[in-house]
Amino acid sequence: MFVIGTAGHVDHGKSTLVHALTGIDPDRLQEEKERGMTIELGFAWLKLPSGLEVSVVDVPGHERFIKNMLMGVGGIDLALLVVAADEGVMPQTREHLAILDLLRIGRGVVAITKKDMVDDEWLGLVTAEVAELLEGTALAGSPIVPVSATKGMGLDALKETIEESLAHVAARSDLGRPRLPVDRSFTIAGFGTVVTGTLQDGRMRVGQEIEILPGRLAARIRGLQTHRKAVDEALPGTRVAINLSGVSYDQIKRGDVLTIPKWLRPTAAFDASLRIIEGAPRPVRHNARVTLYTGAVEVEAVVRLLDANELHAGDHGWAQLRADAPVAVVKGDYFVIRDSASTLGGGNVVDPSARRHRRFDEATLTRLGVLARGSEHDLILSALETAQGSSLAALSTRANLSHGEARRLVNDALEQRAIVALGPELETLYSARGWSKLAATAGDALAAYHRQYPLRPGMPREELRSRMQMKASPFLHALALLTEEQVLKADDAFVRLPGHSPAVSPEQQRVADDFVRSLATSPFTPPTDQKLDPELLNLLLAQGKVVRANEDVVFLKSAYEEMAGKVVARIQASGKVGVSDVRDMFGQSRKYVLALLEYMDRMQVTRRVGDDRVLR
Repeated sequence: MFVIGTAGHVDHGKSTLVHALTGIDPDRLQEEKERGMTIELGFAWLKLPSGLEVSVVDVPGHERFIKNMLMGVGGIDLALLVVAADEGVMPQTREHLAILDLLRIGRGVVAITKKDMVDDEWLGLVTAEVAELLEGTALAGSPIVPVSATKGMGLDALKETIEESLAHVAARSDLGRPRLPVDRSFTIAGFGTVVTGTLQDGRMRVGQEIEILPGRLAARIRGLQTHRKAVDEALPGTRVAINLSGVSYDQIKRGDVLTIPKWLRPTAAFDASLRIIEGAPRPVRHNARVTLYTGAVEVEAVVRLLDANELHAGDHGWAQLRADAPVAVVKGDYFVIRDSASTLGGGNVVDPSARRHRRFDEATLTRLGVLARGSEHDLILSALETAQGSSLAALSTRANLSHGEARRLVNDALEQRAIVALGPELETLYSARGWSKLAATAGDALAAYHRQYPLRPGMPREELRSRMQMKASPFLHALALLTEEQVLKADDAFVRLPGHSPAVSPEQQRVADDFVRSLATSPFTPPTDQKLDPELLNLLLAQGKVVRANEDVVFLKSAYEEMAGKVVARIQASGKVGVSDVRDMFGQSRKYVLALLEYMDRMQVTRRVGDDRVLR
């Protein structure tokens, strides 16, 4: 399915030509019929000589309605540029052509209308003028067909030319991520909310759950129509009307985007390649306020120039567009910028989720160049450089590639060791440089921890995960790989550098030995007035020499194991044991008995039932 969009100056006969070609009057508003000019977007469909049906979007030509024209041409495959023979090229002819060029509409047909109103010599002059105008634009060399819509002259030739031109238009890509920029939202009695637009990047089907951006409204597709025919599934490149349930038509505005849930994140800032049109009335300066048009949305924005202080007519540059409200765009989307009166320029989205950059930064400009002109392999790596730890799905979205194509490129990069994958299903991806930085972060964090706590066996695993800013599952895979690469060593509780072992000075060793000997003098009722440095105590705990029953009571490990063994044996024999029983067994005061039993509860050896303990 293809979409044709008209373009051209007001009163040059676009709507009349569409009516003559299709039999459908695209002017649907009473005001349009009264004034004889298109104000809003109009829609029709055309059957070509082969029987192929194509959609037609008719746009307004008057300069006051240029924003409506911009919202209609973004999703077209072929431009039908209309020039009246009696007037020739006019201001909106040039502006519409400049917009088509900015949006890289690469195929077009020119219809010279009203041929019945001029002689052949004048018609030849107008045809030559149009051919010269097209030179240097994306429509250079497009066929030119003289017609008269009112007399029916040349219409068959125009249809044949359109069909021949469409034969060279590539089919729309199916990336598995459908998007429909909404150009109309209304209600129909008995059906409810209906929206229309041109479907891009994937298919939509009846019954599908969808999300409406940027407001993140949830809805479901009740029905689909193309050219007033119900269909179960709509293909990329199709003009489609979608009947929605779960949402009111007045909750959806022109410029919103319908898509499948949870992949497209609206952004208020994107990096772009920006071109200023020839004949722009003024330069675009850094921090200029403009109106941004992309898809079907219109929003105010600021242009941050990244490699210049101002761009003049015909200039190219790198820019960051910061919109006043979030827009749902992906890499490769085209856009146009205007001031209050004129089209200034446009370009395409290079990074849809941009960070704020320093201006004139060579590394940033180089990366943008790679994103804009690099190979698909470079695209994947560059996208990953600014989104380390991405999933395969997120990376395919960022690079605007299908899931299958992204997987193929990632697998190639894995073989070349340009990418590191954590998890068997490519759950978390890093570039080789990003992984090196992550490994260095882990190593530096452990080295600093060992310096601060030289007596500890290592850093708790959860603390390292926090410092690496990783989720639990990727962290486990990262630990395994870092251990394999001998960056660190890990056990169930601690992580350490391979060469680390607790460093005890002779004086510290003497103090620790004295403490252990003091516990041995009365193993079941050890002294509680001798306070040991917490780091030394943690070392003894890690070495398995002592057990810390509570804040005050520390037992020798051997003493604890002996007492615990006897308590367990007593419960096995009697079914339970009480505080007084344990006190009598070891000659302890209540302080030690409670410390022992509560520790055994925490270790899940015993559990309390009333005043007694039973086995777990």
